[in-house]
Amino acid sequence: MKKILTGGWIELIMKGVLIILFFVPLLCTGAVLQQLTIVSKDKQVAAQVLQEEVKRRTGLVWPIAARAPENGPAIIFQIISCPPESYHIHTTGRAIVVEASGSRGLLYGAGYLLRNMEYRPYSVILPDDIKAYAIPEKAIRGHQIGYRNLANSYDGWTPEQYEQYIRDLAIFGANSIEAIPFMPPSPHFTVSSNEMTRRISGYCKKYDLDFSVWTPATFDLKDTVKKNHFLMQFDTLFREAVQLNAVFFPGGDPGNNPPQLVIPLLEELAVPLKKYHPAAAIWLSLQGYDSTECAFVYSYISEHKPAWLGGIVVGPSSPTLEDTRAALAPEYKIRHYPDITHTVRCDYPVVWWDPAFAFSLGREPVNPQPVYYANIYRFIAPYMDGFISYSDGAHDDVNKMLWSMMGWNSQAEVREIMIQYARYFFPSVPPEQAADGILALEKNWEGAIANNGSITATLTLWQQLERTHAALAGNWRWQMCLLRAYYDAYTRERAIREAALETAVNNTLLVHDGHEINRAQQILQQADKRIMPQWRDRIIALCDDLYKSVSLQTSVTKYKAAGPERGAVLDFLDRPLNNRWWLEDKFRYISTLPQAEQRKALDTLGRWEYPGPGSFYDDIGNVSKSPHVVRTEDLHTDPLMRRSDTPGFDWWEGGYSRKRLSWMVSLRWPSAMRYDHLDTTAHYVVRITGYGESLLRANGIRLKPSLYNKGIGEIKEFPVPVEITRSGTLLLTWDNIDEEHLNWRQHSRVTEVWLIKL
Repeated sequence: MKKILTGGWIELIMKGVLIILFFVPLLCTGAVLQQLTIVSKDKQVAAQVLQEEVKRRTGLVWPIAARAPENGPAIIFQIISCPPESYHIHTTGRAIVVEASGSRGLLYGAGYLLRNMEYRPYSVILPDDIKAYAIPEKAIRGHQIGYRNLANSYDGWTPEQYEQYIRDLAIFGANSIEAIPFMPPSPHFTVSSNEMTRRISGYCKKYDLDFSVWTPATFDLKDTVKKNHFLMQFDTLFREAVQLNAVFFPGGDPGNNPPQLVIPLLEELAVPLKKYHPAAAIWLSLQGYDSTECAFVYSYISEHKPAWLGGIVVGPSSPTLEDTRAALAPEYKIRHYPDITHTVRCDYPVVWWDPAFAFSLGREPVNPQPVYYANIYRFIAPYMDGFISYSDGAHDDVNKMLWSMMGWNSQAEVREIMIQYARYFFPSVPPEQAADGILALEKNWEGAIANNGSITATLTLWQQLERTHAALAGNWRWQMCLLRAYYDAYTRERAIREAALETAVNNTLLVHDGHEINRAQQILQQADKRIMPQWRDRIIALCDDLYKSVSLQTSVTKYKAAGPERGAVLDFLDRPLNNRWWLEDKFRYISTLPQAEQRKALDTLGRWEYPGPGSFYDDIGNVSKSPHVVRTEDLHTDPLMRRSDTPGFDWWEGGYSRKRLSWMVSLRWPSAMRYDHLDTTAHYVVRITGYGESLLRANGIRLKPSLYNKGIGEIKEFPVPVEITRSGTLLLTWDNIDEEHLNWRQHSRVTEVWLIKL
């Protein structure tokens, strides 16, 4: 049962003063609230936040007073002795009392109320007898929201947008904000980089949040001139920041300086930092460091016990959280730097993502993944003292709010967090419906796109919400959910259609009458007629709306995104999801060959994925076309996919490579491939494309190649001795090779595997 905040009466003693509140009778559910006073003796920022956010959602104006009114209901903020950041909310009679040890805790208490209120025009509904007592599990709960051109939206924000976003993060439990100073101008900047850094520092002070900066050295530290300029920038930052709690220096990514140069720099940097901000600390990540360099850092910490060091940050390309905790002295903390912003080429990629999404949505689409990230969070939480996430734009907003709340309670129900998200950000929508809509967006990315019929159902749900809640049309979070729903459904229809067109092309190439290429080209050109044009138009309109509302840059040409990988989903709206470009290039080349060679080449293309009866083809990284790949574990038992593997997606020529799509989707080496019911009397050969080495075993026996080309798309072949397949079962495995000395782009990988019956 729920009640409208209205009448009643209470008597309570607060700070030794007798306060008597008189209330009007309780109104029935759904009635308009008559009046409520926010009581805050010291004009806490929590009271201001509560007042402004309620007004924004309902039109109600709740006055703030130092003393309780003689009559009427109230929400009372008061300071008591309790653990830092914690809050206690209870009702006394019919008044709601929010208690905390300081302004930060009171703000979190206000956030709890705001997340749990149901908003109506000029009324607010809360559960009966509301009670809450919360102590955060993690001491560091923050997000990096860098004002720089590489972000897909932040660089277009005004200071007011930054303040609102920082407030929203705090309402969901964040206590740390990380900025990126010293940035060159962006075409979207509303103020200078230095000015925005000062503003963000001020907002953190206003809301009593910790303020951190991420400051890589992207030059050779042996360059004295550049190093001195770098230090001068810090001196300005330290003097102008009204609040600064931490400086995060990444060892690598970006930057490529060894710890022998980095640590002396940080020792020098600590002097002015402590001068202006005595309680601040420097944090160092070991990103990009090899085992020798990591050992140097740990040895330095053990020997010198630097007072300026707050702890070690674990991020992409760092040693694991477990290894870092084992090596680091216990007095130093570990802060995780989780990448919750990217879908591919990152620490936490979308697992077995259909290539149709990878080649269209790319690396930075709107990406709510609450279930996935909750599982990751719960797995890593014991090894860290907290986190400040890596974020490159507004597109990962759901993930940031989820991580903020998981930092308070790692066992919180994901759907309940999404309900609170919907209740606060989409106040006119039934929160359960919107929450389920967000969870459905995450399910869109599971499995083969053609087989996932729920994608269309998810769009239907969001279309219904769109029609019935038109007042939210200007809400950027609402716009992002709609964009994903339309984009996913449009991409699925295109993927199904274009796969059918490619199959038709393959079939026509086998009909030799001299017109094969012309017929094939005509089939491929059918994709030029847009499928579901109304969906496509809505996607374009939503991208425009999002640029206007939150500066989301979904196109390089239209909205000046920093690059095609930076969330430019609009630019890939019509990118072929089949091998059209590769086939067209092949046709141009084949047309120059003699007739006999043309027929042979066209046969090769037509039979590429269909090698004949008794033979098999796998597009190794394509969840739709890899039936023989053995997947040893899933996210339930291996949340970080350390014992399993998930495909990688290469990004060539800015996403516009005309190479065969399967060559850009790979596994380093499949854990195994299994074939059953083989012809026990037949001879077989394994054919492979990929890159680099491929040390292949069949039923445990190392195979000798008869052909061994290492380039992209080039063929390796391994004859299989007949005695190996006499059982009718074949298990292919690959020996590992240590290639850690190579850049990840040069690592060996497998893209396609054929088992061909001779």
